[in-house]
Amino acid sequence: MGLMQEFKEFAVKGNVVDMAVGVIIGGAFGKIVASAVEDVIMPPLGLILGGVDFSQLAIQLKAAVGDKPAVMLKWGKFLQMCIDFTIMAFAVFMMVRAMNRLKKPAPAPPPAGPTKDQELLTEIRDLLKKS
Repeated sequence: MGLMQEFKEFAVKGNVVDMAVGVIIGGAFGKIVASAVEDVIMPPLGLILGGVDFSQLAIQLKAAVGDKPAVMLKWGKFLQMCIDFTIMAFAVFMMVRAMNRLKKPAPAPPPAGPTKDQELLTEIRDLLKKS
């Protein structure tokens, strides 16, 4: 089997295509969540906390020297990414939860009949009751 034929079989498998669609939609969803956090949630939160812009919060570890920029610990940006993650995880959880509710539960299997041992014990019990 040639390399191109192998690649063609790999590329058109259902799982690969489904994964590619998931990655593309996930990337777009990530941008929506990032915008929601940066543009909708963080400005009012910063206003409530006294006009703080979280993305600008940092601790200077080393001052700028000549052409070299200052070394900064950007903990505000990290905090914003944590909030992004939390909101995205919650949104995905809510979507999965909604999809699970839409699924019909699988019908319960019919109860299994009595085993040979149970049938024999039932016969013995019935015989004992008669005597």
